[in-house]
Amino acid sequence: MTETPTAPATPVLPAGAVHLTLDHDFATAVPELALPWRAAEAPDPRLVVLDDDLARDLGLDPEELRSPDGVRLLVGAAVPESAHPVAQGYAGHQFGGFSPRLGDGRALLLGELTTPAGEVRDLHLKGSGRTPFARGGDGLAALGPMLREHLVSAGMHALGVPTTRSLAVVATGRHVQRDAVEPGAVLARVAASHLRVGSFQYARTSDDPTLLRRLADHAIARHHPHLAGTDEPYAGLYGAVVAAQARLVAQWVLLGFVHGVMNTDNMTISGETIDYGPCAFVDAYDPGAVFSSIDTGGRYALGNQPAVAQWNLARFAEALLPLLDDDQDVAIARATELLGTFPGEYVAAWASGMRAKLGLVGPEEGGPTDEETLELAEGWQGVLASGRVDWTSSFRALADAARGNPERLRGMVLDLPELDAWLERWRALGPDPAAMDRVNPVYIPRNHLVEEALAAAREGDLEPTARLLEALAAPYEERPGLERHAAPSPDGLEGYRTFCGT
Repeated sequence: MTETPTAPATPVLPAGAVHLTLDHDFATAVPELALPWRAAEAPDPRLVVLDDDLARDLGLDPEELRSPDGVRLLVGAAVPESAHPVAQGYAGHQFGGFSPRLGDGRALLLGELTTPAGEVRDLHLKGSGRTPFARGGDGLAALGPMLREHLVSAGMHALGVPTTRSLAVVATGRHVQRDAVEPGAVLARVAASHLRVGSFQYARTSDDPTLLRRLADHAIARHHPHLAGTDEPYAGLYGAVVAAQARLVAQWVLLGFVHGVMNTDNMTISGETIDYGPCAFVDAYDPGAVFSSIDTGGRYALGNQPAVAQWNLARFAEALLPLLDDDQDVAIARATELLGTFPGEYVAAWASGMRAKLGLVGPEEGGPTDEETLELAEGWQGVLASGRVDWTSSFRALADAARGNPERLRGMVLDLPELDAWLERWRALGPDPAAMDRVNPVYIPRNHLVEEALAAAREGDLEPTARLLEALAAPYEERPGLERHAAPSPDGLEGYRTFCGT
């Protein structure tokens, strides 16, 4: 890391103000990737939203977090005495181009906490001010993008998708200039860790093999302690990340979720979804769906996400090569072998998920094989694509059809002969509608509802945010009064675009 200025120490919270101990394991293990820094002052911090359930899971008192000292913690203005906030260094391939020095330009890792269940979690701030990694940015965040991350990550968690989570969003009392002047905010994010493929790329570019090894050992201790002391701990780490990312991206595609910015600095070692910037969910099924304003070539389209994930994992392998074997040819062969498991892992996860969505059992119980599931799903996707049918609600309508009530589904589809032929084939496999309802959501963070909540919040109205969070908290349970939260956008949101927020 090049020489950088040092920030003054962060003020310490009064004793007992917030009962929280924050460790600094990452900063101790790899200080070369940890720049001590302090959050910018928030002129008038005001809590916008707090996830009480998450706070309690972390062993925190929601009422303490709502107090003035708690809000100061949530913007980084004061921290427990044990904390040593740092901006993390990492590199990354962004839209295919390599940047050797990215890092937390507007974020801070406050430290790690241990939950009552014994799990270690990062407490991290986003939008907390410029750091030496800012590269000309202002280091701030606007309320809209931070609230988007809170809403979408809450929805993803309720849907069972591994994800970083938002503990709170705090308005700072400062305005930020984007396309227009917007209220500023800080997001307090919780993660299994913030280690990324880009972290390893940064360590590899340092040309310091001991740093790379210490980082890998830290990742193993944090996420895969069973690998420590094995014959091939680093190959084991790589294989575990390949499998976790295959399963994660399969879940994204099954939900119609488009991440929007799958750069290597946004691929976690933990297998959690991170960075909800230009993300969105498809309404009508479309594998070419792109919503990011900067993804003009469709690199990160819905259907491209598995291939992009494998490409990113190849970059991870390149960073790890010195740890896989002293002989580079042997290391490359081992990495290639492990990376080659990705397609099979992805197909197995996707086919298993699709069987569940279609109400079918696995081949071990007489259900379709992965190959047969892929063929069946391709026919279903063709039915949907021909009439631009809503992806999410189509599966709930399909469960009605399994109960002998196909009217709703037939009202959604244009090519009825194609639908009827497909239904006949599917019904012969004995679908279970109750099982379908357990895995096919009624409510997701639909784009138009998220935008509606963000627009209202900018004007000080948080009711749409609260209502959407209520729906997302129990996504599989259909409830009266939430009908519009189950419906696709009335106008289809043609040309809908999302933005990074920087």
